[in-house]
Amino acid sequence: MENFFKLKTHGTTVNREIVAGLTTFLTMAYILVVNPSMLGSIGGGMTPGAVFTATVLASAIATLAMAFLANLPIALAPGMGLNAFFTYTVVFGMGYSWQIALTAVFLEGILFILLSLVNVRELIIKAIPVNLKRAVAVGIGLFIALIGLANAGVVVNDSGTVIGLGKISSGSALLALIGLVITVILYARKVPGSILLGILITTVIGIPMGVTAIPNNFSPFSLPAAPLFFKFDFASVATLKFFTVFFTFLFVDIFDTVGTLVGVTTQAGLIDKNGNIPKVKQALLSDAIGTVAGAALGTSTVTSYVESSAGVAAGGRTGLTSLTTAVLFLLALFLSPIFLLVPGAATAPALILVGYLMMRSVTDINFSDPTEGIPAFITIIMMPFAYSIAEGIVYGLLSYVLLKTATGKYKEITPVTWVLFVIFILRFFI
Repeated sequence: MENFFKLKTHGTTVNREIVAGLTTFLTMAYILVVNPSMLGSIGGGMTPGAVFTATVLASAIATLAMAFLANLPIALAPGMGLNAFFTYTVVFGMGYSWQIALTAVFLEGILFILLSLVNVRELIIKAIPVNLKRAVAVGIGLFIALIGLANAGVVVNDSGTVIGLGKISSGSALLALIGLVITVILYARKVPGSILLGILITTVIGIPMGVTAIPNNFSPFSLPAAPLFFKFDFASVATLKFFTVFFTFLFVDIFDTVGTLVGVTTQAGLIDKNGNIPKVKQALLSDAIGTVAGAALGTSTVTSYVESSAGVAAGGRTGLTSLTTAVLFLLALFLSPIFLLVPGAATAPALILVGYLMMRSVTDINFSDPTEGIPAFITIIMMPFAYSIAEGIVYGLLSYVLLKTATGKYKEITPVTWVLFVIFILRFFI
């Protein structure tokens, strides 16, 4: 493990990497509940059991690829937002069958592999200015903190003010706040594995509170259902409507992945002084492999998970973190009742604390230059407010190009950045 993952070079240990991998898994294990529930609602053969198995296997395959090809502490799974687009827009809204939707995901993954091999996606990452890359990390921090607060019911929808404070005197919200106090105290006292300990302690406290639900006749073991192997339908591939679906999957996956890679590697201190990510081609290829595998197994687009930052905060620095997470995904095939006991209120404190840790990159952003600071600011606020990493990158880069051009600093804009600018503008009209 030392020779392959180069633990000493990255200043980490086997124990720390395993704890980090477990932390990442626990913070993203909700996908094992959410994805089968969402895609399983489609029906017509796409059952929750089949989607659960596909979700587990696709996540494990992609995360193993990340571990062994890129040696990065980043886990992958079917992306939130992309699964909603798959279900509610493509199938329920546009009337496509789930087989055609899987075909769009499959073809998008194939194109991803080609783009990764010819360095197109790597060029996209390099085209994002350094200050915007730092802003991406900060924006992701706010975004995942919002996810944690929303999952626990601390913040809720409010018809009058858009967002408001939930009922924090009981239930999930109260448990999340208790867990947050415990977790930040453990972290401030430099207790090893503080984030993971916070999750576990909060889960136990949730039992007498009725938030951690232990079902009757509880058994820790369950046999997995068969996934939906190669259920594709190429009948509508040559239509404009199909291209719109395909392009949306492609666009969101590219920039969610790019944003997550930049944000998590920046937090981990793995990014160099020029803003380059080590083995970025292999990282992007891992994402593409996961998407193709996921479509072949019967689930929506697989992408890099921002919750990986929780594992990084717990000390993860290498692919051994990802390997640990992948093994836990495979165990979840048979031990899903145990993993699914952890409520959203128990993982919320971890996400909130990680938000704080990622906010620290804000001090490195050059706000004294408006052509650098304003695009960075827009990038930061659009991620939580638009509930999308991809949209944060889009609006940040658009404002960057416009401000640089308007102030006569257009020579600072690289050719690839101009290409992205045109693509982003065209996206509004397609």
